[in-house]
Amino acid sequence: MRMFGHRLSLPALLGLVIIAANLLAAVFAPLIAPFDQASVVGDAWGDASAQFPLGLDNLGRDLFSRLIYGARMSIGLALVITCLSFTLGIVTGFAAAVLRGWVDTVLSRLVDLLLSMPTLILAFIILSVLGTDLPVLVVTIAVLDAPKVFRLSRALAMNIAALEYVEVARVRGEGLWWIIRREILPNAMAPLIAEFGLRFSFAFLFIAALSFLGLGVQPPAADWGSMVRDYRDMINLDAAAPLYPAGAIALLTIGVNFVVDWMLAIHARGHGEGA
Repeated sequence: MRMFGHRLSLPALLGLVIIAANLLAAVFAPLIAPFDQASVVGDAWGDASAQFPLGLDNLGRDLFSRLIYGARMSIGLALVITCLSFTLGIVTGFAAAVLRGWVDTVLSRLVDLLLSMPTLILAFIILSVLGTDLPVLVVTIAVLDAPKVFRLSRALAMNIAALEYVEVARVRGEGLWWIIRREILPNAMAPLIAEFGLRFSFAFLFIAALSFLGLGVQPPAADWGSMVRDYRDMINLDAAAPLYPAGAIALLTIGVNFVVDWMLAIHARGHGEGA
């Protein structure tokens, strides 16, 4: 099987299968899940059965249904956050590389300031002050993650902006956005796509960590991080309950990293052949 014109390795193929399965579960959650995520359908900590394949949680909600809806919330939020952080990081990073001067200096120093602060602690402070509504959560994590995208984008754009065809575009009088869209972005796509997978994993795990600590997705909405938190104290009653969402987090992260590692290897091989 091939992707982007290259043969997929076995780990990459396995990663794609894992990602596809999770995306299908997230998109079709209302059709796949037998019950609503917040519906109490039986006695607390009911045993697994044909009707409740993973059993019930401490409030009598179906664990399988909550796991499926948790995929929709966790993956959906991570995708939105990653897209927003990439938009911010790429636009500012490319602008700094093309315009240089005081624009590059101001943006770079602002990024250095954000990177000097512990991300988790800064997120705690912001969410404690502004609240944990989903828009606040999305914007907070995206802004804190954008500096990492900025640094990569700026480094890539600096190398590309020094090439002759970009100088020719400047001499022709092309504007900043034309140069970014037509000259720089197409030539930086491969490493940026690989970085997108890494940043998605970061956002995904960061949401889970915040939810586990009570500052992420709030009840009754299900996400995998809050499910681990809710079920950890009941491990003596149902040892498997916290392992389901924890395993789902680990499995998706591994799947994404399999694909990202394959893409990075392809990019490195292409550079080696070009040299």
